[in-house]
Amino acid sequence: MADLISNLALGFGVAFTPVNLLFCLIGALVGTLVGVLPGIGTVATVAMLLPITFGLPPVGALIMLAGIYYGAQYGGSTTSILVNIPGEATSVVTTLDGFQMAQQGRAGPALAIAAIGSFFAGCVATVLIAVLGGPLTKLAQAFGPAEYFSLMVLGLVFAVVLAKGSVLKAIAMIVLGLLLSMVGSDVETGVARMSFGVRDLVDGFGFAIVAMGVFGFAEIIRNLDSGTDMNRSLVQRPVTGLMPTRKDLVDAAPAIGRGTALGAILGILPGGGAVIASFAAYTLEKKIARVPSRFGRGAIEGVAAPESANNAAAQTSFIPLLTLGIPPNAVMALMVGAMTIHGIVPGPMVLQNQPELVWGMIASMWIGNVMLLIINLPLVGIWVRLLRVPYRLLFPAIVVLCAIGIYSINNSPVDVVLAGGFGLLGYWLIKQDFEPAPMLLGLVLGPLMEDNLRRALMIARGDVTVFVTRPLSASLLAVALLLLILAILPSLRRKRDEVFVEPKD
Repeated sequence: MADLISNLALGFGVAFTPVNLLFCLIGALVGTLVGVLPGIGTVATVAMLLPITFGLPPVGALIMLAGIYYGAQYGGSTTSILVNIPGEATSVVTTLDGFQMAQQGRAGPALAIAAIGSFFAGCVATVLIAVLGGPLTKLAQAFGPAEYFSLMVLGLVFAVVLAKGSVLKAIAMIVLGLLLSMVGSDVETGVARMSFGVRDLVDGFGFAIVAMGVFGFAEIIRNLDSGTDMNRSLVQRPVTGLMPTRKDLVDAAPAIGRGTALGAILGILPGGGAVIASFAAYTLEKKIARVPSRFGRGAIEGVAAPESANNAAAQTSFIPLLTLGIPPNAVMALMVGAMTIHGIVPGPMVLQNQPELVWGMIASMWIGNVMLLIINLPLVGIWVRLLRVPYRLLFPAIVVLCAIGIYSINNSPVDVVLAGGFGLLGYWLIKQDFEPAPMLLGLVLGPLMEDNLRRALMIARGDVTVFVTRPLSASLLAVALLLLILAILPSLRRKRDEVFVEPKD
């Protein structure tokens, strides 16, 4: 305990210098902006800003990049709630209840609970990084390629459990997402596959392209098709009570706690920890709810749990980076690049050789969370005003914003056309009662699953039983199978379908 206190004292001493406070604030602001603006993405932003860090001190550069990463988790909920467009992959689940709350005139409480849940989860995760870094890293060391593959299978099964309607349709969406993830270059050989000779498909389908299409453009097409009055706004009744009520806080508090705990555990494991955490937290809340039918119709727990989970996971993902030098996701890989640029060798020796770097970054995360809460809560009113913009102004603005965001990633007009194609696909899926969210999860986890599947089979010399002979991998697959059986069983399936039956007026 004495060592922990002295280490934290060292960290806060580093983080509270005026220069590092400025870098932390810049990171938090840029991260929130990245999350709010659909189509940009954290990976692209960190990659674009990496050259700027060349001339910065190492600690300041890493504090700023870290702020962008966890700040984007805050901002990603904003467009999910207001316009049903997830700014980040981790905010896909938030659209299910957040957008419904916005349509009911409760966008303010939804955004406020998202910010409060994010703040609480971020603070708890920061404490966990400081206290449990060592023990949790030992757990992560027990995971090999087989275990990572099984963990991702479990994540996809979570998506099946949470999806609306038919289990078969949910599985079909996951398979479609996995197929889309295979378009592009082969993970091992780099040979183009499923690109049909189209040069622009060699890099595959980016998350932003698919997400903007099936959520953003498809939502606009659906509203236009429904005979929407173009002079009305998204919310029919006035938006009142920008801050959550006492009941909202009471309802959301347990969900925030459970989401934080789940996210903190899943965040240290590579393979889309924050994405899986948000899906898992939402699934858990719906399973234990007294009235599961509230979910998907504006349940505040459906916003609180995934937003807390993805923020906790985003911050605990720094544990394998700082202690083992293993990047659990693409942003952390860029952080490794930033460390090597400054002559820092990531790994266990960093804690011994450069404690001021590690503990300074850990302390800055707590400061960054306070900054993000201050930045986000006062701006809730500004975001809510977007809902009062008439459809005739809002729809073109969303289309232009999405198109600019998509084009800016690769400067490719083909990406914008592809997003329009996915918009038509998303509209068709909605009309046929398919849930697009599992497809996006399959798209995100597909490359990671393939990579770990190949590595596991190479290590096992082609023996497919490696996934069931390793105890941890077998346990994860057993849980996944159990969840799938429970979802398919006739009696439970009827109950599950009742949850999503639209209420009659």
